Amino acid sequence: MAIVTFISDFGLSDHYVAAVKASLLSTQPDLTIVDITHQIEVGDVGHAAHTLSSVFRDFPPGTVHLVAVSDSNARRPRSIAIELEGHYFVGEDSGIFTLLSEQPPTQMVELSIEVNTFGAKQVFGPIAAKIAAGSQLEEVGQPITAIKRFMLSHSKATKQQIAGNITRIDHYGNLVTNIMKQDFEAIMKINNYCPYEVNFRREKIGIIHDNYFDVGPGECFVIFDSTGRLQIGVLQGNGSQLLGLLVNDQVFIDFKL
Repeated sequence: MAIVTFISDFGLSDHYVAAVKASLLSTQPDLTIVDITHQIEVGDVGHAAHTLSSVFRDFPPGTVHLVAVSDSNARRPRSIAIELEGHYFVGEDSGIFTLLSEQPPTQMVELSIEVNTFGAKQVFGPIAAKIAAGSQLEEVGQPITAIKRFMLSHSKATKQQIAGNITRIDHYGNLVTNIMKQDFEAIMKINNYCPYEVNFRREKIGIIHDNYFDVGPGECFVIFDSTGRLQIGVLQGNGSQLLGLLVNDQVFIDFKL
């Protein structure tokens, strides 16, 4: 069964989400539509990219992802569709699609339907439904060779240290970083699994926990989350507020050689 996911900055108090779903189902009545979230702050492409990159690979290959988060700095952005890691994405050429993966798209097209006032309903919904039904990208748009590009934020790693930044504060106040589990494990192996410390502000923690509940209520945890990103928080508390940490603050893992 064809699947279309839907992420937007529309909120839930107006008719916009339902209108886009109607445009999908009017084109392809048998679709399965999965809401990712509609609570993205208006124009927050970074939050949308973080959310979508954290979940799109959990869906079957061939899933179509409809992205309706407007880049408020763009006057008349292009409407595009791309294929990336075996998935399809439809939305504005805002730069969001270059934040989803280290891999480049395998196909890219500019959609030929003109957007008037409600692109997600007029263009993205019908096109996403057509792709989900089996249409090829070249059937719904004109091939292009480049799209707007943003640079992914990476941690920096040496044998002695991994230096990263907080990239997101989630709904619980947990702090998500760009330090990846695979990089940590690779350096640990090189260093023969030496001791290490996770450092942020004035805190030093000598263990990365396996589970949130390895600490008691009100205590700080450091964990690799389900996406492989290092996460810092306070059990049953708001980590950002209690630890005084914000987006872009630095986090280090120092290896004691």
